[in-house]
Amino acid sequence: MTVLGSLGLWIAFLVGIWGALAGFVGGRQGRRDLEQSARHAVFAMCAALWVAVAALEWALFQHDFNVEYVASYTSRNLPIFYTWSALYAGQKGSLLFWASVLSLFGSLAMVLTGRRHRALLPYVAGVVCTVATFFISVMLFGQANPFHRLAYTPLDGNGLNPQLQNPGMVFHPPMLYLGYISITIPFAFAMAALLSKRLDVDWLVAIRKWTLLSWLFLSIGICLGMWWAYVELGWGGYWAWDPVENASLLPWLTMTAFLHSVMIQEKRGMLKKWNLALIIGSWLLSIFGTFITRSGVISSVHSFTQSNVGYFFLFFLIAAGTASFTVYATRLPLLAAETKLESMVSREASFLFNNLLFVGIAFSVLWGTLFPILSELVQGTKVTVGPPFFNQVNIPLGLALLGLTGIGPLIAWRRASLPNLQRQFAVPVTVGVFTALVLLVGGMRDLYALMAIALGAFVAGTVVQEFARGARARHRQYGEGYALALGRLLGRNRRRYGGYIVHTGMVILFIAFAGMAFKTETEATLRPGESAVLKSPYGWTYTFTHLGVSQYDALNRQVTAATLEIGRDGKRLGVLTTEKRQHVDGLGRPTFQPSTEVGIRSDLREDLYVVLAGLVNGTEQAVFRFTINPLVWWVWYGGMIVALGGLIVMWPGGGSPAVKRTQAGYAVRLVEDMKA
Repeated sequence: MTVLGSLGLWIAFLVGIWGALAGFVGGRQGRRDLEQSARHAVFAMCAALWVAVAALEWALFQHDFNVEYVASYTSRNLPIFYTWSALYAGQKGSLLFWASVLSLFGSLAMVLTGRRHRALLPYVAGVVCTVATFFISVMLFGQANPFHRLAYTPLDGNGLNPQLQNPGMVFHPPMLYLGYISITIPFAFAMAALLSKRLDVDWLVAIRKWTLLSWLFLSIGICLGMWWAYVELGWGGYWAWDPVENASLLPWLTMTAFLHSVMIQEKRGMLKKWNLALIIGSWLLSIFGTFITRSGVISSVHSFTQSNVGYFFLFFLIAAGTASFTVYATRLPLLAAETKLESMVSREASFLFNNLLFVGIAFSVLWGTLFPILSELVQGTKVTVGPPFFNQVNIPLGLALLGLTGIGPLIAWRRASLPNLQRQFAVPVTVGVFTALVLLVGGMRDLYALMAIALGAFVAGTVVQEFARGARARHRQYGEGYALALGRLLGRNRRRYGGYIVHTGMVILFIAFAGMAFKTETEATLRPGESAVLKSPYGWTYTFTHLGVSQYDALNRQVTAATLEIGRDGKRLGVLTTEKRQHVDGLGRPTFQPSTEVGIRSDLREDLYVVLAGLVNGTEQAVFRFTINPLVWWVWYGGMIVALGGLIVMWPGGGSPAVKRTQAGYAVRLVEDMKA
């Protein structure tokens, strides 16, 4: 099977080279035979790569420890649930996963793209084949072949990193990979539009679903990663501005900016240059994220060790960026805007400011991530940039962005009048100001938290007002009940109202993030029967009583578990267990990879978060860290709403453009715009 897998890689490599040449030459010369050959090359490359994936999975499940990759990331006692995920647990397997999924997405693009965009497909095939061939070449020539065999066969493998033996890590990496990989398809269409000089809105229509798909995968992957970090790493939080966390956030920021600015190009024929630059930049940021993850140049809990693979990615990143922006620069004369910005008080202007904030946040995150590398190159000393820098810069920018989320839908296109602004802003502003006053009276004095909740209330008021106006209009025009009117309003204009649901999810996330301003924690060393006390931001007093320590063997680990009784203001709430785990291989030998299992008691208001730091001299006296994290549950709830809104926007159907223009909700907006 490993011979078959290696053969699949070589076939995919050769076919990919041919597909790239046939796609670019066929598209440029208009040769149908080469265009068709490039299309078939994408399919053939996909088939060869998935044969290689099947071969590697076979080796993983058969415990073929003569294969270096299998011996490095699995063991005989590794649960099956995690064995299949070992495919992308290591550097070599993740490269194969990336190339195979990219070839699959490329094949789907070849099949699903409509006839009106077929002229772009030869170039799309060329770009997909080029990028996939690069990943295959890293495996074949960069000492990253997942089918490399050892000179001997060990009795058992090293097993999977204990921190990866968590359900979140089964789904978090592939979601992020799918987000990274699918960005290549919009990038391929953007390059096809540039190379073919077809720079009208057609290429935007072709990439709409792919862009949303990429954004949705990234959103889900980031939220799952936050959850995994919270429950597995034991440091008491869900975001630490880790370099690899930042690498996943960067393309999400630029893709979100694109999803907003593209509406200006579709409606008003503006920002053509900007939108193309955002797509190219998003794809380069996805490659950058892969580079810092696999090069080892930055220390991270997520990153792989130092290897030659980093040099391949650095070269490819520089070469691809140079080629992409060279083509972009040669087409700038063809990207003139059809109209100009008429007023700074307009929806176009709000979207423009929105984009500038997104890009500003992305730049600050990129700078903070790269600064350790740059400082080491210049000074010879690596200067680490910690969370204080990122928080100081990005919290104000994020709050401004949250405010614009509520302002944008309230302003008319082209130019807004004073009566229109007064009518639109009255309810949302009242809601936001009233919320701020209530919080001030209630004793909240943290400025950023106060602003986040007040601005969140303002945005929520905007969303509710938009839904209410549309539902009332349908009720008057068609006599529908309000529930039915809301359902049809959403079903027939999914892009707009699904976007409002995404905004609702973001409001919940911002309010949940504000809760961390009131985080409290303490550390205590307790003997059985002793207690520690911690006061909640809500005024409650929690008591944690150490009941004792137990030790036992599980499937592939030795567990030391401490049990505590939880009380609140003298009332017993229950018990909570936190563990230290020492993992062993299939022969019972320690792997010297300890991990922590956090004890968490969660409700809508706050989480009780308990970590067993260790035992004192092998006795039952234990060191604990106790943390109270307000509103954490709402982080996961907000993430689910964001994903739901993204799915609604992506869902096919929703009526034709002609039908949409006659909907009541649109009629309301049209009348308002005319009044403006």
